[in-house]
Amino acid sequence: MTASAARATTEDSGSNPAQTLDETTPASANGNGTPKAVSVKTSDGSTGSARDFAGRIVTRFGGATIAFTVLVAIFGGLFSVLTPAFWGHDEITQFGRAYQVAHGGLLPQKIHDDRGVAYGGDVPTSITALMGYALRDYTTNPEEPDPMVADPAGYDRLGGAAVSDQTEPVWFTNTAAYSPVPYIPAAVGLRLAELFGLDVGGTIALTRLAGLLAYLAVVGFGLYALRKHRVQWLAFTVAVLPIAVFQAGTVTADTMTNALAIMASALLVKALFLGDRLGRLETGALLAATILLPVSKPTYVLLAMLVVLVPADRLGFTGWKRWIPWAFAALGGAIFAVWMKIAAPTGDGMGLMRPEHQWHSVKPGEQLRGILTDPGHFINVFGESIALRDERWFSQFFGELGFAYIDVPALTMLACLFAFAVSLGVADRMTAATFRRTLLVALTVAASVAMIYVTLYMSFTPIGYYIIDGVQGRYFVPLAIVAFAVLLRWMPLRLTNIAGKTPTVGPAVTVIVATVIALIGAVWKYYDIVWG
Repeated sequence: MTASAARATTEDSGSNPAQTLDETTPASANGNGTPKAVSVKTSDGSTGSARDFAGRIVTRFGGATIAFTVLVAIFGGLFSVLTPAFWGHDEITQFGRAYQVAHGGLLPQKIHDDRGVAYGGDVPTSITALMGYALRDYTTNPEEPDPMVADPAGYDRLGGAAVSDQTEPVWFTNTAAYSPVPYIPAAVGLRLAELFGLDVGGTIALTRLAGLLAYLAVVGFGLYALRKHRVQWLAFTVAVLPIAVFQAGTVTADTMTNALAIMASALLVKALFLGDRLGRLETGALLAATILLPVSKPTYVLLAMLVVLVPADRLGFTGWKRWIPWAFAALGGAIFAVWMKIAAPTGDGMGLMRPEHQWHSVKPGEQLRGILTDPGHFINVFGESIALRDERWFSQFFGELGFAYIDVPALTMLACLFAFAVSLGVADRMTAATFRRTLLVALTVAASVAMIYVTLYMSFTPIGYYIIDGVQGRYFVPLAIVAFAVLLRWMPLRLTNIAGKTPTVGPAVTVIVATVIALIGAVWKYYDIVWG
C-alpha cells in the first residue's frame, strides 16, 4: 500500500488517531493498513528518532490513554493538595466509612445519637479534631473577596499531629449505606499510612492518593481498550471532566464508582456498538464490573446489567459458555439485592443530614407508598424539580467542587462543551449495535436516570417537599458514555475535512488542549476562592 493510499483510509476504518503521524507525513503501512512510524530527516540532517519513539508509545497505548494518565495525575494531584482536609464532597463521612472498612467494619454500625437513628463508627480523636475544624471553616465563610480558609496555619497544626490511639464515634449514616467495595483503595491507603506511621495530614494525603491511583488504573484500562478507535476521545472527555478529576483527588466512594462505570462503559461500547471482540482480560474486567458496580452505588445497577446485551461471541464465549454473562448479571443483581436489604435501615437516619426542623421528615417507606399510590403527585414534583433546578444540574455536571460549593468557571464549561463537540464529531460509526439493542440501552439509561431521582426522593427528600432534593449533576457522569453511544448510533453526522475524510490528529490535539484549558480554569478558580 502506498503512502497516499494509507492517507486515504475511509472514515469508518476505526483507525486510531495515535497511529497516524499526521495527515501529510508519508508513511509505509502495515498489513492492517496502520501506518508505520518512519524516520524523518530534519533540516540539520538528524533523524526524528524521538518522534519515532513517541509514535510507537502512542500507537502501543493509545493517545487518549496517555493524555488521560498525564493530565489526571497532574490535575488530580493538584486538587488533592489544594483541597483543604475534608472539604471534598461529604469527605468527613466518606473518610469515616473508609476508616471503618480499613479496620474490618464491613457492615453498617449503629451508634448512639440523641437526635434519632444514626450509623457511624470510631475514628481517632486527632483526626476528628481536624474534621471539626474543617466543618466549622467551610460552613462559616467570610464575604468576598476574603479567602474561604480563615487560617491556613490551623490545618498545618492539626494535620501535623500524630494519629492518636484514642477514638470517638463519628456520624456517617449517609455513607454507612455504601458497601465496602468502593472504599477498598482508600482503605489500602489508610493501612499503609498506619504502617508508615504518618501523621494526620499524611494519612489524609495518602488516602486521597490511593483513590487517585485506582482511578488512573481502572479508567486507564478502559481507555486502553479503545485505543484503536476514535471514540477513545469521547471516553477521555468524560473521564477528565473537572468534577471527576476533583473527586479522584479526594476521599469518596464516587472515585471508584466513576472509575468502574467509565471502564465498563468503554468496554460495552467496544463490544456492543463497535462490534470488536474483547480480549480475555477485557472480558474479565467487564464481568467483574457487573458484580462490583451495583454494590458501589445502587443507582448504576442497570448499567452493569447491560453486559447481557453483548453478543456472547464478542466476549469470547461459545456453546454453554454463552450463559456466563447472564450468570454474572444474576450474581451481581443478587449481591445488590442482599446489600440493599442490609443497608435499608440506614435510610431511617438520613433526615439528620437536613436542617433541625426536618430531622424526622425523611421517611423512605412513606415516600415509596406515595409513589405507588399517587404517581401523579410524584410526576408533578419531578416536573417542578426540572423547572427549578435543571441549570444547577447542568453546571454541576462539569463541576461544583466539594463543600466549598465552587462552580467551575464559564471558560471551563465552554472548553468541555467544545471537547465534547469535537470528540462526538469524529467518533466511529456505531453500526454494530442493532436497533433493538440500542433501544434497550437507551431505555436502560433512562431508567438509571429515573432511579437517581426516585432514590433521592425516598432517601433525602422530606415528606411534602416541593422538589426532589439532593440531586446533583455529578450523578449523571457515569451514564454519559453509553448515553452518547446511543446518540452516535442514531446520529449519522460526523466531522470531515476538506477531502471528506474524518481527521484524526487535529481533533485529538484539539480535545487535549480544550481539556487542559478547562482543568486550568477549574484549578485556578478553586485556589483563588479557597486560599486567596
